[in-house]
Amino acid sequence: MPIPRIDPCEPDEGCERLRLEVREFLAEALAGYPAAARAHHWSVADPEFSRRLGERGWIGMTWPARYGGHERSQLERYVVIEELLAAGAPVAAHWTADRQSGPQLIRFAPETLAPKIVPGIVRGETYFCIGLSESDTGSDLASVRTRATRSGDGWVLDGAKLWTTGAHRAHYMIALARTGPPDGSRHAGLSQFLVDLKAPGVKIRPIRNQADEDDFNEVSFERVELPAECLVGREGEGWTQATTELAFERSGPERYLSGIRLLLEMLDAAPAGDARAQVALGRLVAHYATLRQMSLGVAGVLARGEDPSLAAAIVKDLGATLEQSLPDVAHELFGGAMPAGSTLEQVADYVTRAAPSFSLRGGTREILRGIVARGLGLR
Repeated sequence: MPIPRIDPCEPDEGCERLRLEVREFLAEALAGYPAAARAHHWSVADPEFSRRLGERGWIGMTWPARYGGHERSQLERYVVIEELLAAGAPVAAHWTADRQSGPQLIRFAPETLAPKIVPGIVRGETYFCIGLSESDTGSDLASVRTRATRSGDGWVLDGAKLWTTGAHRAHYMIALARTGPPDGSRHAGLSQFLVDLKAPGVKIRPIRNQADEDDFNEVSFERVELPAECLVGREGEGWTQATTELAFERSGPERYLSGIRLLLEMLDAAPAGDARAQVALGRLVAHYATLRQMSLGVAGVLARGEDPSLAAAIVKDLGATLEQSLPDVAHELFGGAMPAGSTLEQVADYVTRAAPSFSLRGGTREILRGIVARGLGLR
Protein backbone atom coordinates (compact mmCIF):
# COMPACT_ATOMS: atom_id res chain seq x y z
CA MET A 1 0.00 0.00 0.00
CA PRO A 2 1.60 3.34 -1.00
CA ILE A 3 2.13 5.90 1.76
CA PRO A 4 -0.69 8.44 1.31
CA ARG A 5 -0.33 12.17 1.05
CA ILE A 6 -2.74 13.90 3.41
CA ASP A 7 -2.44 17.25 1.67
CA PRO A 8 -4.02 20.44 3.03
CA CYS A 9 -7.52 20.72 1.65
CA GLU A 10 -10.00 23.53 2.26
CA PRO A 11 -13.65 23.76 1.15
CA ASP A 12 -14.18 26.36 -1.58
CA GLU A 13 -16.69 29.24 -1.59
CA GLY A 14 -19.46 26.98 -2.85
CA CYS A 15 -18.91 24.65 0.09
CA GLU A 16 -19.03 27.56 2.51
CA ARG A 17 -22.33 28.75 1.03
CA LEU A 18 -23.62 25.22 1.52
CA ARG A 19 -22.39 25.31 5.11
CA LEU A 20 -24.48 28.39 5.83
CA GLU A 21 -27.50 26.74 4.23
CA VAL A 22 -27.07 23.67 6.45
CA ARG A 23 -26.67 25.80 9.56
CA GLU A 24 -29.86 27.70 8.79
CA PHE A 25 -31.72 24.44 8.30
CA LEU A 26 -30.38 22.98 11.56
CA ALA A 27 -31.20 26.11 13.54
CA GLU A 28 -34.84 25.65 12.53
CA ALA A 29 -34.99 21.85 12.62
CA LEU A 30 -33.29 21.52 16.01
CA ALA A 31 -34.81 24.53 17.74
CA GLY A 32 -35.35 23.58 21.38
CA TYR A 33 -33.39 20.34 21.05
CA PRO A 34 -31.62 19.92 24.43
CA ALA A 35 -27.86 20.29 24.54
CA ALA A 36 -27.53 17.08 26.56
CA ALA A 37 -29.40 15.16 23.84
CA ARG A 38 -27.00 16.54 21.23
CA ALA A 39 -24.15 14.62 22.87
CA HIS A 40 -25.75 11.41 21.54
CA HIS A 41 -26.17 12.73 17.93
CA TRP A 42 -25.22 9.89 15.56
CA SER A 43 -26.58 7.22 17.93
CA VAL A 44 -30.06 8.80 17.93
CA ALA A 45 -32.49 7.92 15.14
CA ASP A 46 -35.21 10.28 13.95
CA PRO A 47 -36.80 8.96 10.74
CA GLU A 48 -38.56 12.25 10.06
CA PHE A 49 -35.29 14.16 10.35
CA SER A 50 -33.60 11.70 7.97
CA ARG A 51 -36.46 12.12 5.50
CA ARG A 52 -36.05 15.91 5.63
CA LEU A 53 -32.34 15.58 4.92
CA GLY A 54 -33.23 13.40 1.94
CA GLU A 55 -35.59 16.07 0.64
CA ARG A 56 -32.78 18.62 0.87
CA GLY A 57 -30.47 16.41 -1.16
CA TRP A 58 -28.08 15.80 1.73
CA ILE A 59 -28.06 12.00 1.61
CA GLY A 60 -26.28 10.21 -1.21
CA MET A 61 -24.69 13.51 -2.11
CA THR A 62 -21.81 12.12 -4.19
CA TRP A 63 -23.68 9.23 -5.81
CA PRO A 64 -24.65 8.97 -9.50
CA ALA A 65 -27.93 10.53 -10.58
CA ARG A 66 -29.12 7.21 -12.01
CA TYR A 67 -29.59 6.00 -8.42
CA GLY A 68 -31.16 9.23 -7.20
CA GLY A 69 -27.82 10.66 -6.07
CA HIS A 70 -26.82 14.28 -6.48
CA GLU A 71 -23.30 14.00 -7.96
CA ARG A 72 -21.83 16.60 -5.63
CA SER A 73 -18.25 16.66 -4.41
CA GLN A 74 -16.68 14.82 -1.51
CA LEU A 75 -15.90 18.16 0.12
CA GLU A 76 -19.54 19.26 -0.13
CA ARG A 77 -20.55 16.03 1.57
CA TYR A 78 -17.88 16.61 4.20
CA VAL A 79 -19.28 20.05 4.99
CA VAL A 80 -22.80 18.66 5.49
CA ILE A 81 -21.59 15.79 7.70
CA GLU A 82 -19.40 18.13 9.75
CA GLU A 83 -22.29 20.51 10.41
CA LEU A 84 -24.68 17.70 11.32
CA LEU A 85 -22.21 16.28 13.84
CA ALA A 86 -21.23 19.65 15.29
CA ALA A 87 -24.92 20.42 15.87
CA GLY A 88 -25.59 17.02 17.46
CA ALA A 89 -28.29 16.18 14.91
CA PRO A 90 -30.15 12.83 15.28
CA VAL A 91 -28.79 11.14 12.15
CA ALA A 92 -28.55 7.48 13.19
CA ALA A 93 -31.47 6.20 11.10
CA HIS A 94 -29.80 6.73 7.72
CA TRP A 95 -26.16 6.99 8.84
CA THR A 96 -24.76 3.57 7.93
CA ALA A 97 -26.68 3.42 4.65
CA ASP A 98 -25.34 6.81 3.55
CA ARG A 99 -21.79 6.27 4.78
CA GLN A 100 -21.02 2.79 3.49
CA SER A 101 -23.90 0.51 2.44
CA GLY A 102 -25.04 2.66 -0.47
CA PRO A 103 -21.49 3.06 -1.83
CA GLN A 104 -20.97 -0.70 -1.49
CA LEU A 105 -24.04 -1.50 -3.58
CA ILE A 106 -23.19 1.13 -6.18
CA ARG A 107 -19.65 -0.17 -6.55
CA PHE A 108 -20.22 -3.92 -6.41
CA ALA A 109 -23.85 -4.43 -7.53
CA PRO A 110 -24.46 -1.50 -9.91
CA GLU A 111 -26.91 -3.29 -12.22
CA THR A 112 -28.73 -5.55 -9.77
CA LEU A 113 -29.17 -4.34 -6.21
CA ALA A 114 -28.23 -0.67 -6.44
CA PRO A 115 -31.11 0.41 -8.74
CA LYS A 116 -33.64 -1.22 -6.40
CA ILE A 117 -32.25 -0.23 -3.00
CA VAL A 118 -30.19 2.94 -3.29
CA PRO A 119 -32.98 5.41 -4.24
CA GLY A 120 -34.69 4.64 -0.91
CA ILE A 121 -31.46 5.46 0.91
CA VAL A 122 -31.23 8.80 -0.91
CA ARG A 123 -34.76 9.66 0.22
CA GLY A 124 -33.82 8.93 3.84
CA GLU A 125 -36.30 6.06 4.00
CA THR A 126 -34.11 2.91 3.80
CA TYR A 127 -31.77 2.00 6.66
CA PHE A 128 -28.87 -0.43 6.92
CA CYS A 129 -26.72 -2.09 9.56
CA ILE A 130 -23.26 -3.65 9.26
CA GLY A 131 -22.87 -7.45 9.16
CA LEU A 132 -19.17 -7.99 9.82
CA SER A 133 -18.37 -8.75 13.49
CA GLU A 134 -19.22 -12.02 15.20
CA SER A 135 -19.13 -13.46 18.71
CA ASP A 136 -15.84 -15.02 19.92
CA THR A 137 -13.86 -13.74 16.94
CA GLY A 138 -12.72 -10.41 18.39
CA SER A 139 -11.17 -8.24 15.71
CA ASP A 140 -10.24 -11.24 13.54
CA LEU A 141 -12.70 -10.54 10.75
CA ALA A 142 -11.34 -13.33 8.55
CA SER A 143 -12.50 -15.93 11.10
CA VAL A 144 -16.23 -15.37 10.47
CA ARG A 145 -18.33 -18.51 10.87
CA THR A 146 -21.58 -17.33 9.31
CA ARG A 147 -22.01 -19.50 6.23
CA ALA A 148 -23.96 -19.19 3.00
CA THR A 149 -24.54 -22.39 1.03
CA ARG A 150 -26.02 -22.76 -2.42
CA SER A 151 -29.61 -23.91 -2.64
CA GLY A 152 -31.12 -24.15 -6.12
CA ASP A 153 -30.69 -20.76 -7.75
CA GLY A 154 -30.12 -18.99 -4.44
CA TRP A 155 -28.41 -19.29 -1.07
CA VAL A 156 -29.21 -20.31 2.51
CA LEU A 157 -27.63 -18.26 5.29
CA ASP A 158 -26.85 -19.62 8.78
CA GLY A 159 -24.93 -18.01 11.62
CA ALA A 160 -24.96 -14.82 13.66
CA LYS A 161 -23.58 -11.29 13.73
CA LEU A 162 -22.79 -9.25 16.84
CA TRP A 163 -22.48 -5.51 17.57
CA THR A 164 -24.77 -4.79 14.64
CA THR A 165 -25.52 -1.18 15.51
CA GLY A 166 -29.05 -0.15 14.58
CA ALA A 167 -30.19 -3.58 13.39
CA HIS A 168 -33.42 -3.25 15.38
CA ARG A 169 -34.51 -0.36 13.15
CA ALA A 170 -32.72 -1.27 9.92
CA HIS A 171 -34.34 -2.68 6.80
CA TYR A 172 -31.24 -4.42 5.43
CA MET A 173 -27.81 -5.72 6.34
CA ILE A 174 -24.80 -6.38 4.14
CA ALA A 175 -23.45 -9.58 5.73
CA LEU A 176 -20.04 -11.17 5.30
CA ALA A 177 -20.30 -14.97 5.10
CA ARG A 178 -18.13 -17.91 4.21
CA THR A 179 -19.12 -19.46 0.89
CA GLY A 180 -16.07 -21.65 0.28
CA PRO A 181 -12.89 -23.02 1.86
CA PRO A 182 -9.96 -20.71 2.67
CA ASP A 183 -7.81 -22.42 0.00
CA GLY A 184 -4.52 -21.41 1.56
CA SER A 185 -5.59 -17.86 2.37
CA ARG A 186 -7.83 -17.03 5.32
CA HIS A 187 -9.25 -14.19 3.25
CA ALA A 188 -10.44 -16.47 0.44
CA GLY A 189 -13.88 -18.09 0.31
CA LEU A 190 -15.75 -15.06 1.73
CA SER A 191 -18.69 -13.28 0.09
CA GLN A 192 -21.12 -10.50 0.97
CA PHE A 193 -24.91 -10.71 0.83
CA LEU A 194 -27.79 -8.28 1.07
CA VAL A 195 -30.10 -9.57 3.82
CA ASP A 196 -33.69 -8.39 4.29
CA LEU A 197 -34.00 -8.21 8.07
CA LYS A 198 -37.70 -9.03 7.88
CA ALA A 199 -37.00 -12.34 6.13
CA PRO A 200 -38.08 -15.60 7.82
CA GLY A 201 -35.30 -16.98 9.99
CA VAL A 202 -33.80 -13.62 10.97
CA LYS A 203 -33.91 -12.83 14.69
CA ILE A 204 -32.71 -9.58 16.26
CA ARG A 205 -31.86 -9.27 19.96
CA PRO A 206 -30.99 -5.78 21.26
CA ILE A 207 -28.08 -5.51 23.69
CA ARG A 208 -28.06 -2.63 26.20
CA ASN A 209 -24.60 -1.13 26.62
CA GLN A 210 -23.00 0.80 29.48
CA ALA A 211 -24.14 4.10 27.96
CA ASP A 212 -27.71 2.85 28.58
CA GLU A 213 -28.43 2.52 24.86
CA ASP A 214 -29.74 -0.54 23.02
CA ASP A 215 -28.12 0.26 19.67
CA PHE A 216 -26.01 -2.90 19.73
CA ASN A 217 -27.71 -6.09 18.61
CA GLU A 218 -27.12 -9.76 18.02
CA VAL A 219 -28.63 -10.87 14.70
CA SER A 220 -29.01 -14.60 14.08
CA PHE A 221 -29.77 -16.39 10.82
CA GLU A 222 -31.46 -19.79 10.77
CA ARG A 223 -31.78 -21.13 7.24
CA VAL A 224 -32.50 -17.69 5.78
CA GLU A 225 -33.25 -18.09 2.08
CA LEU A 226 -31.61 -15.51 -0.16
CA PRO A 227 -32.31 -15.03 -3.89
CA ALA A 228 -29.29 -15.29 -6.17
CA GLU A 229 -29.32 -11.54 -6.78
CA CYS A 230 -28.60 -10.91 -3.08
CA LEU A 231 -24.97 -11.87 -3.64
CA VAL A 232 -23.12 -8.54 -3.60
CA GLY A 233 -20.56 -8.53 -6.38
CA ARG A 234 -18.93 -11.87 -7.14
CA GLU A 235 -18.58 -14.95 -5.00
CA GLY A 236 -15.28 -15.09 -3.12
CA GLU A 237 -14.58 -11.35 -3.23
CA GLY A 238 -16.06 -10.61 0.18
CA TRP A 239 -12.77 -9.76 1.85
CA THR A 240 -11.90 -7.05 -0.66
CA GLN A 241 -15.43 -5.67 -0.39
CA ALA A 242 -15.35 -5.69 3.42
CA THR A 243 -12.05 -3.81 3.58
CA THR A 244 -13.46 -1.25 1.14
CA GLU A 245 -16.49 -0.88 3.41
CA LEU A 246 -14.29 -0.36 6.46
CA ALA A 247 -12.38 2.39 4.64
CA PHE A 248 -15.69 4.24 4.17
CA GLU A 249 -16.48 3.69 7.85
CA ARG A 250 -13.17 5.15 9.03
CA SER A 251 -12.89 8.14 6.72
CA GLY A 252 -15.50 10.58 8.04
CA PRO A 253 -15.36 13.41 10.59
CA GLU A 254 -17.45 11.37 13.05
CA ARG A 255 -14.18 9.70 14.02
CA TYR A 256 -13.10 12.83 15.87
CA LEU A 257 -16.42 14.60 16.49
CA SER A 258 -18.15 11.97 18.67
CA GLY A 259 -17.39 13.86 21.89
CA ILE A 260 -17.40 17.41 20.57
CA ARG A 261 -20.37 18.37 22.75
CA LEU A 262 -18.31 17.80 25.91
CA LEU A 263 -15.57 20.12 24.64
CA LEU A 264 -18.16 22.80 23.83
CA GLU A 265 -19.73 22.49 27.29
CA MET A 266 -16.32 22.74 28.97
CA LEU A 267 -15.50 25.85 26.97
CA ASP A 268 -18.77 27.44 28.10
CA ALA A 269 -18.31 26.42 31.73
CA ALA A 270 -14.62 27.31 32.20
CA PRO A 271 -14.16 30.38 34.46
CA ALA A 272 -12.74 33.43 32.70
CA GLY A 273 -9.06 33.91 33.45
CA ASP A 274 -8.54 30.34 34.73
CA ALA A 275 -5.02 29.65 33.47
CA ARG A 276 -5.23 25.90 34.04
CA ALA A 277 -8.44 25.65 31.99
CA GLN A 278 -6.97 27.86 29.27
CA VAL A 279 -3.98 25.56 28.86
CA ALA A 280 -5.97 22.30 28.96
CA LEU A 281 -8.79 23.45 26.70
CA GLY A 282 -6.45 25.33 24.38
CA ARG A 283 -4.47 22.13 23.88
CA LEU A 284 -7.68 20.24 23.05
CA VAL A 285 -8.79 22.90 20.57
CA ALA A 286 -5.38 22.78 18.88
CA HIS A 287 -5.63 18.99 18.59
CA TYR A 288 -9.12 19.30 17.11
CA ALA A 289 -7.92 21.87 14.59
CA THR A 290 -5.11 19.56 13.47
CA LEU A 291 -7.39 16.55 13.22
CA ARG A 292 -9.89 18.56 11.20
CA GLN A 293 -7.19 19.43 8.69
CA MET A 294 -6.17 15.77 8.48
CA SER A 295 -9.79 14.64 8.12
CA LEU A 296 -10.35 17.17 5.34
CA GLY A 297 -7.22 15.76 3.74
CA VAL A 298 -8.83 12.30 3.75
CA ALA A 299 -11.84 13.83 2.01
CA GLY A 300 -9.37 15.16 -0.56
CA VAL A 301 -7.92 11.66 -1.00
CA LEU A 302 -11.45 10.38 -1.71
CA ALA A 303 -12.10 13.28 -4.08
CA ARG A 304 -9.01 12.32 -6.08
CA GLY A 305 -10.25 8.75 -6.36
CA GLU A 306 -7.35 7.39 -4.31
CA ASP A 307 -7.41 4.67 -1.65
CA PRO A 308 -8.12 6.34 1.73
CA SER A 309 -7.47 3.23 3.86
CA LEU A 310 -4.13 4.15 5.41
CA ALA A 311 -4.87 7.86 5.84
CA ALA A 312 -8.28 7.08 7.35
CA ALA A 313 -6.75 4.59 9.80
CA ILE A 314 -4.31 7.24 11.04
CA VAL A 315 -6.99 9.89 11.55
CA LYS A 316 -9.40 7.43 13.15
CA ASP A 317 -6.79 6.27 15.69
CA LEU A 318 -5.69 9.80 16.56
CA GLY A 319 -9.31 10.93 16.83
CA ALA A 320 -10.26 8.12 19.20
CA THR A 321 -7.23 8.84 21.39
CA LEU A 322 -8.15 12.52 21.62
CA GLU A 323 -11.81 11.95 22.34
CA GLN A 324 -11.15 9.33 24.99
CA SER A 325 -9.12 11.95 26.85
CA LEU A 326 -12.06 14.36 27.13
CA PRO A 327 -13.71 12.84 30.25
CA ASP A 328 -10.37 12.95 32.09
CA VAL A 329 -9.92 16.61 31.23
CA ALA A 330 -13.46 17.36 32.39
CA HIS A 331 -12.82 15.58 35.68
CA GLU A 332 -9.50 17.36 36.24
CA LEU A 333 -10.92 20.81 35.50
CA PHE A 334 -14.33 20.57 37.11
CA GLY A 335 -14.34 17.43 39.28
CA GLY A 336 -17.11 17.70 41.85
CA ALA A 337 -17.83 21.30 40.88
CA MET A 338 -20.31 20.30 38.17
CA PRO A 339 -23.77 21.33 39.38
CA ALA A 340 -26.01 18.29 39.78
CA GLY A 341 -28.27 17.94 36.75
CA SER A 342 -26.40 20.59 34.76
CA THR A 343 -25.87 20.16 31.05
CA LEU A 344 -22.12 19.81 31.64
CA GLU A 345 -22.68 16.99 34.14
CA GLN A 346 -25.13 15.18 31.84
CA VAL A 347 -22.84 15.44 28.82
CA ALA A 348 -19.74 14.43 30.80
CA ASP A 349 -21.59 11.44 32.23
CA TYR A 350 -22.68 10.24 28.80
CA VAL A 351 -19.31 10.74 27.07
CA THR A 352 -17.52 9.02 29.98
CA ARG A 353 -19.67 5.93 29.50
CA ALA A 354 -19.53 6.02 25.70
CA ALA A 355 -15.80 6.77 25.34
CA PRO A 356 -14.52 3.17 25.59
CA SER A 357 -16.36 2.40 22.35
CA PHE A 358 -14.49 5.11 20.44
CA SER A 359 -11.41 2.88 20.03
CA LEU A 360 -13.48 -0.20 19.14
CA ARG A 361 -15.94 0.79 16.44
CA GLY A 362 -14.56 0.93 12.93
CA GLY A 363 -11.58 -1.20 13.98
CA THR A 364 -9.75 -1.50 17.28
CA ARG A 365 -6.69 0.57 18.02
CA GLU A 366 -4.49 -2.51 17.58
CA ILE A 367 -5.95 -3.28 14.15
CA LEU A 368 -5.58 0.32 12.99
CA ARG A 369 -1.97 0.54 14.11
CA GLY A 370 -1.26 -2.74 12.36
CA ILE A 371 -2.68 -1.24 9.16
CA VAL A 372 -0.47 1.82 9.59
CA ALA A 373 2.61 -0.30 10.29
CA ARG A 374 1.98 -2.43 7.21
CA GLY A 375 1.40 0.68 5.09
CA LEU A 376 4.74 2.09 6.25
CA GLY A 377 6.49 -1.18 5.44
CA LEU A 378 7.19 -1.97 9.09
CA ARG A 379 5.50 -5.39 9.14
